[in-house]
Amino acid sequence: MQKIRSGTLAALLLGSLFTPVLSHAAPADSAAIRDAALKDDVAWDFTEGLTTEVGPRPAGTPLEARAREWAVAKLKALGFSNVRAEPYTMPVWLRGRDEAKILSPFPQNLVLSALGNSGSTPDKGIEGEVVYFPTLADLEAAPAASVKGKIAFVSHDMTATQDGSSYGYFGAARRQGPSIASSKGAIAILIRSIGTDHHRLPHTGVQMWADGVTPIPAAALSVPDAEQLARVIGRGQPVKLHLTLTSKMLKDQPSGNVIAEIPGSDPAAGVVVAACHLDSWDQGTGAIDDATGCGIAAAAALQVAKAGQPRRTIRVLMAGAEEVGGDGARAYFKAHGTERHALAIESDFGADRVWRVDFKLPQGHDALATSISATLAPLGIGASKQEAGGGADIAPLVKAGVPVIDLQQDGTRYFELHHTPDDTLDKVDPAQLRQNVAAWAVTLNLVANAQESMGIK
Repeated sequence: MQKIRSGTLAALLLGSLFTPVLSHAAPADSAAIRDAALKDDVAWDFTEGLTTEVGPRPAGTPLEARAREWAVAKLKALGFSNVRAEPYTMPVWLRGRDEAKILSPFPQNLVLSALGNSGSTPDKGIEGEVVYFPTLADLEAAPAASVKGKIAFVSHDMTATQDGSSYGYFGAARRQGPSIASSKGAIAILIRSIGTDHHRLPHTGVQMWADGVTPIPAAALSVPDAEQLARVIGRGQPVKLHLTLTSKMLKDQPSGNVIAEIPGSDPAAGVVVAACHLDSWDQGTGAIDDATGCGIAAAAALQVAKAGQPRRTIRVLMAGAEEVGGDGARAYFKAHGTERHALAIESDFGADRVWRVDFKLPQGHDALATSISATLAPLGIGASKQEAGGGADIAPLVKAGVPVIDLQQDGTRYFELHHTPDDTLDKVDPAQLRQNVAAWAVTLNLVANAQESMGIK
């Protein structure tokens, strides 16, 4: 794919963006916007720039701060209005050394990654006997005496699905497993990575300790290493492990959201929020999670702006600290929750093609949903009867009753890359990225210009 240098791209867009936005021209028809978006280079340029010039962006760290500075400058260069960072503070977990080795009966190293908010071992590590649970349910059912003083190891059978639905169920091993193991007296917990690949690359991710539970060291083994450990245990001999997971927690560290807008002609009509998250885990460069999402949101908003000033303001929200629990989403709602929001939409599931659209609109908005569905159909996108639910970056808005549309991306390969060192730019398919931009652009255009009274005050 031909790539345009950032300066050239900015100059082209500055010339093409400002004039239509200020002209109050009637919005172009959906076919024209769709066709223009299918030639879009902005999303790729944004993704390439963020992953190359910043790289990993762990929440609450100086790298995330660099990402905010980079995004503010980029969005201003692209011609957005009211571009700013909105700061807040948060506690921050920092990774240290992640090492494990089987001491007996078959000495060998294992590849693993500490989970977010993991407790820390001493610098010299800990040693313990491993007790194996094929599923999280097996750990839950185990007597505390069988776990106390041991290293719990939990596996699962997650498989790939197009809609990513397996993540919710099998991800409980990561989200709740550490607290369950700690409550039963385990000295540490290992889980099979919540992923569908067979690469020796562990999947990290956050877990939150239940109230009253003492944090213990918690880590994810790469899928091949989890299978290896299960085979070793299957030999029937006691398995002893040495584990080193050093980490620390810092209080009141700076984070923040980045906001940029395409101003609407009717302030009373409300705001359409197009969301993504700017932070990433520390292992890869956060290309699919979620630099592409931010590129898609920005590029789609610009396509609407080039067609003429929309009725409603389109507000791009690049949230901070999504990966560690949604601090940015809560900070946005605290700052803006009383404003009228007409709709919220989020991209945070990679950049493979959109294949389905889900709606949760106010009663009486069937015609708008039908119009959006018809406009998306030429892109190979079908309308479902499932209710849209949004994602972490817009969760407080959705909970408050703001209408939401989900443009569902193909997640078949998403959990091969999710939260691993393999989340890098080369995994992004430019053609599928453009299809995302086209789907977003026509949807934002119809919602931002809809005459219906949408949203809540």
